[in-house]
Amino acid sequence: MCRQARNNADVDKAVSACDFTLRMRIDTEGAPKLERQLTLFDSVMIVVSGTIGASIFIVPADVLRAVPNPSLALLLWVTVGGITLIAGLACAELGAMYPEAGGQYVFIREAYGRFAAFLYGWVLFTAGSSAAVAAMAISSAIFIGRAFPQFGPEQVVATLRVFGMHLDMTRETVFAVVAVIVLTAINLRSVRIAAWLQNLTAVGYLAALGLIVVVGLAFGHGSWSHFHAAPRGVMAPVTWGGLGVGAIALFFSYDGWEFLSWVGGEIKNPGRNLPLGLILGILLIVITYLLANVVFLYALPPQIMARQPALADAAMSALFSHDAGRWVSLFIGAISFGAASVVVLGGARIYYRMAVDGIFFASMSRIHPRWKTPSTALSAQCVWVTVLIVSGRYDQLYTCFIFMMTVTYALTVGAVFVLRRTQPDRPRPYRCTGYPWLPAFYIVTAVSFVISTLMSRPGESIVGLALACLGIPLYLYRRRAAAVGATRNTQARS
Repeated sequence: MCRQARNNADVDKAVSACDFTLRMRIDTEGAPKLERQLTLFDSVMIVVSGTIGASIFIVPADVLRAVPNPSLALLLWVTVGGITLIAGLACAELGAMYPEAGGQYVFIREAYGRFAAFLYGWVLFTAGSSAAVAAMAISSAIFIGRAFPQFGPEQVVATLRVFGMHLDMTRETVFAVVAVIVLTAINLRSVRIAAWLQNLTAVGYLAALGLIVVVGLAFGHGSWSHFHAAPRGVMAPVTWGGLGVGAIALFFSYDGWEFLSWVGGEIKNPGRNLPLGLILGILLIVITYLLANVVFLYALPPQIMARQPALADAAMSALFSHDAGRWVSLFIGAISFGAASVVVLGGARIYYRMAVDGIFFASMSRIHPRWKTPSTALSAQCVWVTVLIVSGRYDQLYTCFIFMMTVTYALTVGAVFVLRRTQPDRPRPYRCTGYPWLPAFYIVTAVSFVISTLMSRPGESIVGLALACLGIPLYLYRRRAAAVGATRNTQARS
């Protein structure tokens, strides 16, 4: 019995030593390291690019169908933006505390343990982040295909037979795959070059959207009368259920700001620039969304806007001419391309950090000795995203991830409370504004959102939970392998 106890104690010590060694591996002398090259401007542009995607040209019509009152719909956009900012304030405190690669993964690890952090990272790799990159690449290809029909989906270039399934490779699919490979190559070569691309696309579409707002309101063929509520009988009345449906759509439109925390290990002066980047970026997003909705409402009456499947084309045609539709499609394609770039950049940092912690494939901890980027994590991510694009399964996976995403946001904000209690002496360059009331309000809102998602989409929610559970055997294997390796190293030294 005593010998067994000693053996168990030795294993526990070995696991602890292994955990410490793996966590600090990145800082070992002579090992390649991620370099801090991202400025405050880069940080703001990452938040903007990661959040503003093609949804701004689709969701306004969805919100107006759910909330058929222009003034209330605009107020809902601002309200959900404010709630998002509260989450950003909490994430800003955590990011300044742990300016490391991995962001939310690190916050969850420190607050709730490695098992919870692993499940978060596992679901991101298999479904969330990877499926998001695939969806954005396909979205970019779709809209560019509208501008240039030669890239359209009807152009089948090859048919693959894999495991008895027939997969049609259209020009659209090929374009999306090539886009992912190009973005991966850019991020592999240099985080600085990736940031330049990010800044170029973000500034470009912010400037274009600003031009549309100014020219559309000054010279467009619209009317301010569209901002009045439609007459009775033309649109359904506003209901609490409709407000909830609209809010759910908007929460997903504001998703993406957290990507900045994922690259926290490469931000210069992170104690200042990471919180500022999050706050300024989210504020800029709220303003951009509000102005875009104002232009759409100025161009189209609310009852017509709510029925538009291609809102941007209809609004630009009403304001200017039918020829504007092609340029709008090209504009949306560029936005989707830029958003995909951010997820490629950030997602690989989470898988890298998991590997450094010893709970994911060890090869993903490799940093390129010359380019100082997580080369293996980026390459593995590229391969899996390509598989999702070719198979066409990315949309089903991302739908199942929605429930898990809402849970992780609640956990992230809740980590502020946990770490204030468990690590009160850790330096906090920024402290969450409005603590504890604002974070508590967000958690209540997020939990309500989780319950609503579970009730409205029970099938997808259960599949999302099952997907997380599929990673448990890998976690146990990696932990066991790490313990065995540490035990052998201890015995060799003794």
